[in-house]
Amino acid sequence: MRILMVGLDAAGKTTILYKLKLGEIVTTIPTIGFNVETVEYKNISFTVWDVGGRDKNTEGLLFAVGSNDRDRVVEARDELHRMMLDEDELRDVVLLVFANKQDLPNAMNAAEITDKLGLHFLRQRHWYDTLLLLRV
Repeated sequence: MRILMVGLDAAGKTTILYKLKLGEIVTTIPTIGFNVETVEYKNISFTVWDVGGRDKNTEGLLFAVGSNDRDRVVEARDELHRMMLDEDELRDVVLLVFANKQDLPNAMNAAEITDKLGLHFLRQRHWYDTLLLLRV
């Protein structure tokens, strides 16, 4: 299964990727270009692309949101809607929204992020949200 992980810079995409792969927090620097890792979970193998672009073979889209980044949540919403509504290649992908950095001050909860990202307006799309608490 191919999963494309996107989000604004500093949303925690690479940290999420390494938490899933290694089970631990790894201190990283901002990703330049892309990062590809295979993640094993139970009996499923995922190839996760941490990248700014899109791939026509993508089956799932993981959209990372920095839960405490209230100043840019509208920018995140606009980017998500632009991808989900304008990109034909993403028409049938499943969307997973990671509400990352829940342990930081002023973090929005899942309901608030759902509202601020306008997920209920993504008609004809399957979407899921989850909270991922990564302690750094």
